[in-house]
Amino acid sequence: MDKNVQEERFTEMIKFTPPLYKQRYQFIKDLVWKYKPKKVADLGCADCTLLWMLKFCSCIEVLAGLDICENVMKEKMHRLSPLPGDYLQPAERSLTVTLHHGSVAHKDPCMLGFDLITCIELIEHLEEPELEKFPEVVFGFMAPAMVVISTPNSEFNPLLPGVTPFRHPDHKFEWNRAEFQSWALNIARCYDYSVEFTGVGPPPTGMEEVGFCTQIGVFIRKYSQTSETARFEKPTKAAYKTVFKAVYPSLKDEKYLQIAVVSEVVFTAQVIKRNLLDHLNSEHEEYSDGPVEIKSKSQHSENCVSEELAVEKCMEPSVSGNVVYIPLTKIFSFPKVNQLCGTFEKLYKLIADKVTLSSDGSAMVVDIEQENE
Repeated sequence: MDKNVQEERFTEMIKFTPPLYKQRYQFIKDLVWKYKPKKVADLGCADCTLLWMLKFCSCIEVLAGLDICENVMKEKMHRLSPLPGDYLQPAERSLTVTLHHGSVAHKDPCMLGFDLITCIELIEHLEEPELEKFPEVVFGFMAPAMVVISTPNSEFNPLLPGVTPFRHPDHKFEWNRAEFQSWALNIARCYDYSVEFTGVGPPPTGMEEVGFCTQIGVFIRKYSQTSETARFEKPTKAAYKTVFKAVYPSLKDEKYLQIAVVSEVVFTAQVIKRNLLDHLNSEHEEYSDGPVEIKSKSQHSENCVSEELAVEKCMEPSVSGNVVYIPLTKIFSFPKVNQLCGTFEKLYKLIADKVTLSSDGSAMVVDIEQENE
C-alpha cells in the first residue's frame, strides 16, 4: 500500500490541513526557495511526487530520484517528462531529471555533487544492515551541502487510532524524538555537519508534549567540499540502474534559443510592418478617398537596386515596392528580442540563415502581400 494512502487512513481522526505528506513536501519546497540549490536528489522517491513538485522550482537544474522499488517509480515517472508547452516556450534554465533503481546502502558516482539530498519517510523502511550503511553512503560518500531526513515520531502514535504497532506495515522501526535526535547528532559529529530539529503535523491543543507527527532533521555541511580533499574513496563503478532520463528544452541550448529568437523576430517584424502600413494608410486617407497605393512588383524591379541601397541607410522601417525593410537595429530595440539575444551580434548570427535580409544584412525584408493574405 502507498505510504501516503496508509498514513491518511491513520490520520482521519486528526485532521491535518493540508495532508501530512503535502506538509512534508512543502517543507522541502520552502527550503529550496530559501537556499536555491541547483542539484537536488530524493532518496526513496517512490511515486516521484516530490520530484514532480520540485521540477517547477526555477533554481533547480538537476533532479535525481532513487528508489529500491522500480515498479513504483515507473507508474508515475511519465509526469517528469517535458510537456508540449516546454518546447513551445523553453525556459532559460536547463533541467535534467533522472531516476535510478537501487539501494541507499550502495555507492554510485551519479549521486556525487548534489547541493541537497532529501530522505522523506525513508529510514524507517530500512533493514538494520542498510541503516548501518546509510550514514557513510549519504553523509560520507554523497556528502551534499544539505540533507533533510524526516521520519515518524512514535510519541504521536497514541493519537492515531489503528496504529499497531507502526504506521505502515513495511516500517522496521519508529523512533521517538530522543532516539532520532541521538542518531542524528552522532551522524553530524562523525561527518562534520550541523543539525537542527523541527517537524510538521502539530499535535492538538493541550497535547503539545508529544511533538510533531513527523519529525525532521536538517543537516548542513560545515566544511567546503572545494577546499577539502575527499575523505572517502569514490568508486567509479555504477551500482544503480537508470530507469528514466528527461532533458528539458532550454534557451541555454543554441538550437532552442535560435527557434525562440527567430519566432520573436518574425513576430516583431510583423508588428512593425503593420504599424508602418497603418500609419501610411492613415496619412494618405487625409488627402485622398482610398488607401495608399503600393507599387507593383514590376515597378519595384525597375528601381530595386537604388531603392534598397537607400533603405539600408535608414534607421526606420520603410516601404519599397511590395516589401518592407525593417532595420535589425529597430528589431533589436524591442525588449523581448534584446533579452533573448543579449548582443546585436548574437541576433544577427541566430537569424542570418532563417529570415530574408537586405543585401548588406542590415535590415529584414518582409513581403507586404503576406500580410494582406
